[in-house]
Amino acid sequence: MLNAEADHAVAESTTPAWLLRVLRIEWLGQTAASLCWMVSMFFYGISSIGDGLQLGAASCWLLANIAAAITATEA
Repeated sequence: MLNAEADHAVAESTTPAWLLRVLRIEWLGQTAASLCWMVSMFFYGISSIGDGLQLGAASCWLLANIAAAITATEA
């Protein structure tokens, strides 16, 4: 029992913080949503300023998710 807990603690401490963050359902869901939003803009076409703003918003959302993963620190 104690060995299993110690092995688990060692495995967690060697896993990079960004990887732990990326594997969380919250991060995966938000990243998937921003990517779908961006791809949909290309399927429907960018024909107005509003379309460009939507693509910009989706891109900023994706960049924010990437930045959150990169700057994640272990608590």
